[in-house]
Amino acid sequence: MKKIITLISILFLTSAYAGMSDDDKKKTIECAGIYYANSMIPQAELELEKIVHSFAAKKFLSSYLVNEGVNEENLNKELIKVVDERYGKPYEESTTKECNSFIYKLIPNSENEIDKLVKSGIY
Repeated sequence: MKKIITLISILFLTSAYAGMSDDDKKKTIECAGIYYANSMIPQAELELEKIVHSFAAKKFLSSYLVNEGVNEENLNKELIKVVDERYGKPYEESTTKECNSFIYKLIPNSENEIDKLVKSGIY
């Protein structure tokens, strides 16, 4: 009985700390790229609040992904691909909201951490 409880505990703990799936990493990189592209939209075309949020979200996600084991050089290449696709296009409210919802659900306390970056002015 003790062995069964130990085995169940190990399985529970390893699943809880298994990290991000490849699909989650891919979607998170996509969202980071969207935020990055949003942050380059001129203030005359987009509210400053949304630009600042995008800077902070991109910074938070980049750090988070590197901590999750994503190679920083590869991450930067993937981010640039997304920016290249989106650069010069208008801000997409629905796409950004989808990313916010996805990230806030996937990464515990991410909304608060991004908000702290926004308020700190360090992004």
